Amino acid sequence: QVQLVESGGGLVQPGGSLRLSCAVSGSIFRLYAMGWHRQAPGKQRELVAVITNGGTTNYADSVKGRFTISRDNAKNTVHLQMNSLKPEDTAVHYCNAVLQTNPLGAVTSYWGQGTQVTVSS
Repeated sequence: QVQLVESGGGLVQPGGSLRLSCAVSGSIFRLYAMGWHRQAPGKQRELVAVITNGGTTNYADSVKGRFTISRDNAKNTVHLQMNSLKPEDTAVHYCNAVLQTNPLGAVTSYWGQGTQVTVSS
């Protein structure tokens, strides 16, 4: 039905940059908020950044000024530009999309499979 495919994770040195991308495909009637969450070993999943279909953004305090979220509504994609990466950014990063698959359907949250981001020297 609905698929979220992430790309762009990897290993980077402290101070480096990575760009994550997520493409949403399948039966989509309306796409609402899209975002990124992350989960480090032994910790709970936390919000990193979110962007509404109107372009309003919100960031976790820990990434403000370093990360930028953007979306392409024509392509149903969301991106996360991560700059000045720190070792504490190391986590599996998950894409999230809130959408309806039909006009009468429920507004549902979907998740990607996750992509590993490792910041280490």
